[in-house]
Amino acid sequence: MIKTVEGAYLKLKSNLDQKDYELIHMLEIQCAQNDQVTLKLELDYKLSDAKNRTADTVISDINEFMYFNGEELIGYIGICSFGGITQPLEITGMVHPKYRRQGIFSKLMELVIEECRRRDAEGILALCDKKSISGQGFLKKISAVYKFSEFEMYLNHKSYEKVEKQRPSGITFRKAVNADATEITRQNMIYFGDDLEEENEDSEDSSILLPEEEEKRGMTIYIAEKEEKVIGKVNLQMSDSGTGGIYGLGVLPEFRGKGFGRAILTFGVEKLKDANATEVMLQVAAENGTALNLYKSCGFQETSVMDYFELK
Repeated sequence: MIKTVEGAYLKLKSNLDQKDYELIHMLEIQCAQNDQVTLKLELDYKLSDAKNRTADTVISDINEFMYFNGEELIGYIGICSFGGITQPLEITGMVHPKYRRQGIFSKLMELVIEECRRRDAEGILALCDKKSISGQGFLKKISAVYKFSEFEMYLNHKSYEKVEKQRPSGITFRKAVNADATEITRQNMIYFGDDLEEENEDSEDSSILLPEEEEKRGMTIYIAEKEEKVIGKVNLQMSDSGTGGIYGLGVLPEFRGKGFGRAILTFGVEKLKDANATEVMLQVAAENGTALNLYKSCGFQETSVMDYFELK
């Protein structure tokens, strides 16, 4: 039997509402300040997704696992699903510093893993800040296998103002539409190693994310072209907190080494600034030295390192 505080109970939901968002964000601030770590919870994306769902949408999946002591949220784990059904589910969470070592996180993790297996997930990736002593210790205890790391980087506006922003001639950008979904999936496979499963030619590919649906959730995808040829893409997101995010940026191999990556990056920064972003951030795989150097040269600075672990 798990030892818990008096009055404790679990709340499981498919998606967030505004009250959930505020409670989880408050817990996030408490844990981040206490442990001096970063948590990748994707709360703004989740809340935007929930707000844009139609009233008749039925969701059977559980994505939000909340542990309460009375009215106080003291533990949380969330499931994020990016890239469709062919991609691993990502999980991350926390427990209030005052309520640790009581089995709360273990109980939440047990339920989360059970849900991921029920959904027949392609895999489960647990995210943990490299500096989190408690998080790293827990993942080691459950024999999670380290897979890779990502740098989180924020733009230093003073450094960015000194960057050469003149775009190579002939590059244009357009907002992606649903007809671009297959092309976007192809590029993700090239840039990030996403797998495309063989599909029955007569069946509808439900694993491909549609750009127009992603935009409703707050993520806008732009296609970069030169002389009417697609050369790359970038995903931009504005959070309610005023932070702009740059994701999924890439240049097709045959167009690399021509300054197009810098052009796409500065386009993304300028679009987010035009949207009144107070901060601009991005994430990059630690082993992607070329991209890391590009981002640094454009004024981005490393703020944290997120480790990804596979759960068996």
